Amino acid sequence: MKKTLKITDIIALGFMTFAFFLGAGNIIFPPLAGQLAGDNMLPAMSGFLVTAVGLPLIGIIAVAMAGGGWKGLTRDLPSKVATLMAVLIFIIIGPAFAAPRTGLVAYEMAVKPFITDASQTSLTIFSIIFFAVALFFAWSRGKLIDMIGKFLTPALFVVLTVLAIAVFVNPQGAIVAAQGDYVTQAFTTGFLEGYNTMDTFAALMFGMLIVDVIRGKGITDDKTTCTYLIYAGLIAATGLAFVYVSLFYLGATSSSIAAGVGNGGTILTTYVMALFGSTGQIILSAIVLLACLTTAIGLISACADYFSTLTSMSYKKWAVLLAVVCAIVANVGLNMLIALSVPVLFALYPVAIALVVLTLIRKWLPNPCLAYRVVLLVSFAFSMIDVAKYLKFDVSLFSSLPLFNYGMAWVLPTLIALIITRFVGGNQPNDDDKNSVKI
Repeated sequence: MKKTLKITDIIALGFMTFAFFLGAGNIIFPPLAGQLAGDNMLPAMSGFLVTAVGLPLIGIIAVAMAGGGWKGLTRDLPSKVATLMAVLIFIIIGPAFAAPRTGLVAYEMAVKPFITDASQTSLTIFSIIFFAVALFFAWSRGKLIDMIGKFLTPALFVVLTVLAIAVFVNPQGAIVAAQGDYVTQAFTTGFLEGYNTMDTFAALMFGMLIVDVIRGKGITDDKTTCTYLIYAGLIAATGLAFVYVSLFYLGATSSSIAAGVGNGGTILTTYVMALFGSTGQIILSAIVLLACLTTAIGLISACADYFSTLTSMSYKKWAVLLAVVCAIVANVGLNMLIALSVPVLFALYPVAIALVVLTLIRKWLPNPCLAYRVVLLVSFAFSMIDVAKYLKFDVSLFSSLPLFNYGMAWVLPTLIALIITRFVGGNQPNDDDKNSVKI
């Protein structure tokens, strides 16, 4: 008899997925984007939702279609290239950027306001404690769905709901005129801002972790596993959209109380204090700590799980090593970490998007091996133009490319490569192998 999950288990699985995604970047970037977008909030928010909700959801579906793992996603690439891509993405969402950022944001927004004389020492002590707690939960792999999905996330969601209701019922100011790039490029600026959440990367990697959790519940059938993975993605996407809409509106109505602060965390802190008075900081601390902790747990678990398959080190040893590295990197400071991450995201995000699209249309490609190689290479090559532009190099030679001025010079060349490889390359057999799932 084929085993199935109860409705409560499916909801818990979706909540766990939502909690893994909802971390530091998801909290600090939307308020600032909303404030800068002003009366162009709707197009800006739409662009942000595409990259911060739509692409991660499609990524989860792609993982499901590929059989639930990285090998399925990259089976048409040379194994060394696929491994290098995975290692780079895991480093980005793990010890280099995303995971340490969870600890930094938790400290800056949830702990530092309560410390009279905050110093580097207090950050170091907090980092050690924060990632030690994350490590404790990450070690209990089989209990992730119970601890996070059934306990931590519902608590987080209740607090977020209270904040969202308060924001819409009692906005703290009027929506003012858009600023900067949001005046003329609201949608594309919001689209690029969504890169900062790193959730498309996370979707490709969390998919494997979620599959492990599903199989730990006794589900062995591939199609059933795929279905539950998609359910989890849909629940997570709904929750993320709810949070982003609330935080965008919060930012858009914050100019009268937090004008010109230039930091989403400060906007959120000021707004919550205005709404809830002296208890506001406690409410905000609960939101930030829970969101950052659950994401740190998921990132450490996913990275340790993958790296343990590449080496002789066990999952638990990798988890310890990653937690230690995250605690160390977190001490460089939030602004420096964000500044370092931007060019890396500009380089690799288009590749991740192209990989997801290729996975979704693979069965219609006459030669998947050729298509994957050409399309991913083109997306990476042209994404480097955007990286060079961000780093202030002279790339005016490419200024005639569509969307060049929007930081998306890679889009049209990648689309052309995709169309060409859809019709060129011979009729290589393209049967779904054992790693793929028909849905």
